[in-house]
Amino acid sequence: MKRTKFTLSALLVLVFLVAACAPAPTAAPTAMPEPTAMPEPTATPEPMLKDIVDTAVADGRFTTLVAAVQAAGLVDTLKGEGPFTVFAPTDDAFAKLPAGTVEGLLKPENKQALTDILLYHVISGKVMAADVVGLTSATTVLGKDVAIKVDMGNVYINDAQVIITDIETSNGVIHVIDTVILPPAEEAAKNTIVDIAVADGRFTTLVAALQAAELVETLSGEGPFTVFAPTDDAFAKLPAGTVEDLLKPENKQALTDILLYHVVSGKVMAADVVGLTSAPTVLGKDISIKVQDGKVYLNDTIQVIITDIEASNGVIHVIDAVLLPPQ
Repeated sequence: MKRTKFTLSALLVLVFLVAACAPAPTAAPTAMPEPTAMPEPTATPEPMLKDIVDTAVADGRFTTLVAAVQAAGLVDTLKGEGPFTVFAPTDDAFAKLPAGTVEGLLKPENKQALTDILLYHVISGKVMAADVVGLTSATTVLGKDVAIKVDMGNVYINDAQVIITDIETSNGVIHVIDTVILPPAEEAAKNTIVDIAVADGRFTTLVAALQAAELVETLSGEGPFTVFAPTDDAFAKLPAGTVEDLLKPENKQALTDILLYHVVSGKVMAADVVGLTSAPTVLGKDISIKVQDGKVYLNDTIQVIITDIEASNGVIHVIDAVLLPPQ
């Protein structure tokens, strides 16, 4: 009996030992949470392009151009569907024009001339820079062609350099130029020298002098004549009271002599002027001509600032001072 109890006790101890040494039960795996879906990226909206006029206004470098477009009544046109390509002169480009030119063009009576100039800067269609460089000319909205050339990597429209390209707008594209381009002189060729001087707005003193000297009929005649025309600013350089005295009837002969000293018989274009050293005037006295640093001077100090304004009876070259006959 004792032996049986001992055997049972031994078995119980053995069972406990086996249980103690057994590996712990493996815990059930914890389920991983479902991954959170990433939100779809939001597309950045493309900035809305402005039309040509609004783009020019917002830029800040085209205040004169914008004023001109407004004065010419072309705002609605250039805000229209288009598309248009605009060669846009900066304020600095307009500042290169002779003093008083912009102010004269902005006057209501010169609206047509201003409109023609502005339309000469516009081409129908959207012509990007990559296409411009493949052209040699383009027809403007005015109906007159501009010449296009590439020289030393720079693009020129007539003589104006393209300095910024491909400013895209909602109704076309703007290319920025450094000089105002002017329509071909043939547009004015139907007018006489006097007609052009009157319409221009920069020659009011010259026109008054021609009237006082009774030379209007002469310079409206068949000609041809070459006139070196002083601007109002040129006359203003004379000593105070000089112009007023010359316009008096008793000084008519002196005034006539001065005016005829600005006129050469025949139509002498700029390309021919630069090949001369002097030219006889209608007064019978010569003026000297020299070219220095690419500029043309008469009588050493008077600069020719605009050339080849063609008229039906000759040509006008604009000068920055009044020529006085030798005594």
